[in-house]
Amino acid sequence: MCGIAGSFAYGADAPPVDRDELLRVRERMRARGPDGAGLWISPDQRVGLAHRRLAIIELSEAGAQPMADPETGNQIVFNGEIYNHAALRDELLRSGAIVRSHSDTEVLLKLYARDGVAMLSRLRGMFAFALWDAARRQLFLARDAFGIKPLYIADDGHSLRFASQVKALLEAAVNKRPDPAGHAGFLLWGSVPTPHTLYRGIHALLPGHWQMVTVAGPGKPVLFDNARLALGQVPVAGPDGTEAALQAVAEAVRDSVAAHRVADVPVGVFLSAGLDSTMLAACARQLGSLRTMTLGFDAYAGTPYDEAALAGEVAASLGTEHTLQRISAADFAADRERLLAAMDQPSIDGINTWFVSRMAQQQGLKVVLSGIGGDELFGSYPSFHQLPRLRRSLEGMGRLGGLGRAVRQGLAPLSGLLPSAKYAGLLEYGGTLAGAYLLRRSLYMPWELAGVMDPEMAAQGLEELDTLGRLQASMEGIGSERLAISALEMQWYMKHQLLRDADWAGMAHSLEIRVPFVDTTLLRRFIEIPGLDAKEEKRRIARTVAPHLPASVLERPKTGFAVPIHQWLNPSAATTAGNLRGWGRAVYRAFVPA
Repeated sequence: MCGIAGSFAYGADAPPVDRDELLRVRERMRARGPDGAGLWISPDQRVGLAHRRLAIIELSEAGAQPMADPETGNQIVFNGEIYNHAALRDELLRSGAIVRSHSDTEVLLKLYARDGVAMLSRLRGMFAFALWDAARRQLFLARDAFGIKPLYIADDGHSLRFASQVKALLEAAVNKRPDPAGHAGFLLWGSVPTPHTLYRGIHALLPGHWQMVTVAGPGKPVLFDNARLALGQVPVAGPDGTEAALQAVAEAVRDSVAAHRVADVPVGVFLSAGLDSTMLAACARQLGSLRTMTLGFDAYAGTPYDEAALAGEVAASLGTEHTLQRISAADFAADRERLLAAMDQPSIDGINTWFVSRMAQQQGLKVVLSGIGGDELFGSYPSFHQLPRLRRSLEGMGRLGGLGRAVRQGLAPLSGLLPSAKYAGLLEYGGTLAGAYLLRRSLYMPWELAGVMDPEMAAQGLEELDTLGRLQASMEGIGSERLAISALEMQWYMKHQLLRDADWAGMAHSLEIRVPFVDTTLLRRFIEIPGLDAKEEKRRIARTVAPHLPASVLERPKTGFAVPIHQWLNPSAATTAGNLRGWGRAVYRAFVPA
């Protein structure tokens, strides 16, 4: 795991790469890679690559970056991990390639020399990389299918710059004018939807895409894989195939955990009282000794939201080296400004990840496994039963023209009397999965944005976002309603919030967070099991994965991992939602001062 940056002066009239600027961009990401730094600028000064290293695989200098391929002259900077790199290395050696190290970075260079962009179909892992093809004088950019690892791009029509963080690119000469879609998107969702950022001049390469930049300029990004494509291929178990499907999914989970344990340093697990992290810990413990960490909150002590006791029971049953750390309102107050400074794009989430990552760093760890993605994969969010129920009850309203909008506008004077502004939009949005999902996950509803940001910018941003259209496109080609909701959760909440928060909060503490449930190989081995309630399906999978789990974990009602942000901000507030909006406004002000 690392921080990457680079610049390609592709235009004939573009100035040469600014070495000092590139170093400023790199050093803004120092926490991503405290173990080393590298810089390469081509002899003609038209392309430069920079790197900050967190050494996890091939700890020697043989893994340093930027890395060159002596046979081709190609150069690469890479952020992430390729979990099947050892098998790929063996294959390359058998085919006659010269591979000098055990670094997954070198495997990428050699695969590209042999297969070109087709290499991407062979990679199992999380990645964002930039590879300079010396012979063709082109820059190859690529990002993993789920968007686990970030890659931000700034192109001014003459030079293209890239980095692992938005705030790093702000150190360069990029267009910093506000992007209305980025601003509106944050207030709509509580995170900025890809590919937007808060800045017109910076955008993200979409997950599962590659892009080639030549002397003629950037080519169009090309899709090679994503969650929607994988979910569209998920098979359905037959009436008599439930047990076989459970066994197959459980084996795929064990295989993914084993793949994600690959490292030359110790690997820990974030352990909550939920089934997802418990499955991970059980699988990882079978492969060797294990360190687990649990975060508890003083405000939840003695309530159903307190994870500490049950997580400790799991750790004891598995025989892990376990640590519990409790966080108080005073801890949040002390870390609040550091947390906001480390946040790369605004987010209303990530606080728990910040504190548990700090805890892992204090334990001397560089790598941990997280249960992110389990709820999306196994269908265990409330949205999996709430959205279909809402859609079925209101789907006829779509045939009544603008009735829903008229009702919502008529309720506007009474909005203060409603438990939530979302109630006013039930008839307008609730009749489709896309609209119901917006009701479920949004921070503010579209009609509210003009009251919390510049109205003209809000209108322009909403038009550019085309939120309902993009939500609908996220489910295209997916047959079942259950998998369609998985597609929404994976490509919106998980991608824009959970994975991004894991990146910035982990990297702020020089910690690589790996997510075994967010794995293309696992997803393509997943099997939909009709007729099983989601809760029962997940419990049976967990029992199959780890049959010796305590019954107290298997039978525990789902509560979700909660953070008492509402109590920390305003203990006397009437609603949690109101305080979450208050935190959202505070985060927004930190990025966009009045």
